[in-house]
Amino acid sequence: MAALWTLPLLLSARLLGCLALTPPDELPQPHNLPPSLGFNISHGGPSVDLPMALRVFSVDYHHVQAPFEIVLWIMLASLAKLGFHWSGRVPAVVPESCVLIMVGLLVGGVIYGVRHSAPPTLSADAFFLFLLPPIVLDAGYFLPGRLFFENLGTILWYAVLGTLWNVLGIGLSLYGVCLLAQSSLGDVSLLHCLLFGSLIAAVDPVAVLSVFQEMHVNEQLHILVFGESLLNDAVTVVLYKLFESFLRLPSVSGLDVLLGGCRVVVVGLGGLCVGLFFGLVAALTSRFTSKAQVIAPLFVFLYSYLSYLTSEMLHLSGIMAIVTCAVTMKQYVEANVSEHSNTSIQYFLKMWSSVSETLIFIFLGVSTIQDVHMWSWPFVCSTLLLCLIWRATGVLLLTAVVNKLRRNAVTFRDQFIIAYGGLRGAICFSLVFLIDDFPKKRLFITTTIVVILFTVFVQGMTIKPLVELLDVKRKKRALPTVSEEIHSRLIDHLLAGIEDVVGYWGQHYWKDKFEQFNKKYLRRFLIREDHQARSSILRVYQELERREQRGDEEAPPLVDPRSHSRLLLPEEMDSIRRILSRNLQNFNNKQTPAYSRHTLHQDATTDRTRKPLHRHQSLGERRTHWPQQWYHNSDSVTLELNALSRVLAVCSISPRPVLQDSSATAQTGPADPRPAGDDQVSPQHQVPAGRTPKKQLSFVLENEKQQ
Repeated sequence: MAALWTLPLLLSARLLGCLALTPPDELPQPHNLPPSLGFNISHGGPSVDLPMALRVFSVDYHHVQAPFEIVLWIMLASLAKLGFHWSGRVPAVVPESCVLIMVGLLVGGVIYGVRHSAPPTLSADAFFLFLLPPIVLDAGYFLPGRLFFENLGTILWYAVLGTLWNVLGIGLSLYGVCLLAQSSLGDVSLLHCLLFGSLIAAVDPVAVLSVFQEMHVNEQLHILVFGESLLNDAVTVVLYKLFESFLRLPSVSGLDVLLGGCRVVVVGLGGLCVGLFFGLVAALTSRFTSKAQVIAPLFVFLYSYLSYLTSEMLHLSGIMAIVTCAVTMKQYVEANVSEHSNTSIQYFLKMWSSVSETLIFIFLGVSTIQDVHMWSWPFVCSTLLLCLIWRATGVLLLTAVVNKLRRNAVTFRDQFIIAYGGLRGAICFSLVFLIDDFPKKRLFITTTIVVILFTVFVQGMTIKPLVELLDVKRKKRALPTVSEEIHSRLIDHLLAGIEDVVGYWGQHYWKDKFEQFNKKYLRRFLIREDHQARSSILRVYQELERREQRGDEEAPPLVDPRSHSRLLLPEEMDSIRRILSRNLQNFNNKQTPAYSRHTLHQDATTDRTRKPLHRHQSLGERRTHWPQQWYHNSDSVTLELNALSRVLAVCSISPRPVLQDSSATAQTGPADPRPAGDDQVSPQHQVPAGRTPKKQLSFVLENEKQQ
């Protein structure tokens, strides 16, 4: 274990030596050297000529400096992540993001001690163009679509109005603090406070995912927190660019504010349209990859990244574009490509996003060691306190309104976790470095770092104990069965029909209309003919098979259900026998006449005579005549045994013949009302002589095993 943690430090020290090398332009040049050393003088300066002798070994680090350092950083991040998961009980107490930031702080301190200068920082371009897209793509591609769209209204309510509430509240409150502390903060304007409020209100999906995935909270709470953090970033980035544009104007008028509001809408909807376009193109392209399945996963990454870059080029929301592209193409791409390609897509996305997330947290720690810090107790403490207050009040007020429109209300415990789970991360850290230079920029950088470290360390480490203390509902970790999916769709169709009858256009109505449009047009156009499921049940089964084959994290370990069962009392077993025998006998004797809506009233003279079914014997009686009864009345026996197996879960296959109980035979003989011929086995069910008889099914209760 010590080797896993010391190896990253050795790599970082090696990297420091590489970074400390002098560029080739600053190397001392030889003058007036003899020609035997391979140098000649021409045009008044030294020039390198071909060596007089062959070199056996040489080093040219500057030729591979950039890729070599990138590989070393990725190796450092991967080894740090590996060491975290092999560190015993540490993952159960400390979140992974905290450990990675601490590793970054340690590496940054080593770099600062060796070079006596600030370590390299994570540039905004590197973050937004290379590290953020894989994380957002992974989150969008594996987004639980049903939960997301069922809670879309609440998510947008939190992401849009909640973000505006936090930005305006924090910005205006900080401006009031600056007015109170005129001596030290008098040169901070209102627009600067609003600009800082827009970036400090950004809830980071990277930090939220890294913490909430380890707690396994219920699906509704997880999708509300994750969806709000995902769309919150798109809103905060747009607001940040809007206030940045206001700062560059000589004066801001009412028309500028109105145009700024229109720009927010255009940026969001524009990113949505760009993502939708590239998602449909990616789905259409995957339809023609049957003869080149090797490159099929490549189109998922290329079209997604292209949608993000196109949106950034057009100054639209890249986060909205890549999420929309991933959600749009997922169901069509999974239906077109093979299972091996789906597995490749899943593992590559997980690997890519995991490496990006690890690099982000390590660079957060490394970039904290800087010479540009400026401290102000009123500003830093006020920012930290205002972030908590405005988020908590926003969640409580917005939830009070949205609960009046929801069927499943957001409980107070869930509201507390939503408010407490507003973790800050690399989004606000990258945005703060993009601010144009002004006297208090270093104060903004220091305050942002303090807020990030507080939310990740304090809130991130205490949120799991709070979830357990408040007894927040956890997630059902078992994968849904086909029966559950079918019943869920049945309820959806039923609710859609009810909404259609009463004339209410709710979410089930529009969902049903989209499913019809998708089945009639989109699936026929975007999915190959040989991959289109003929039945919706078959499509559900195929989806569950894919989820089971790729080994979802929600799948629980196989546990024997009988390990926690208790022994049944004799009176309980007698009660179970009586209930099952009576109900099964009534079920077999019941006649359900067939009818349609045109013939609702059956003719009274209809012949209702039916051959009476024989009374079912009790379990003890059935064991005495098992072979004959199994072949004679196999359907009813199978039905009863299935019911009993579900109740008692003690069904077993026994290769030995069941022993006859003479006392039980004597008791059951006179009481059996059947004709004598019914006890004989039919000729088609007789076992021929010389053939090994089949294994008989024995059903033994736990209490009877102990006797």
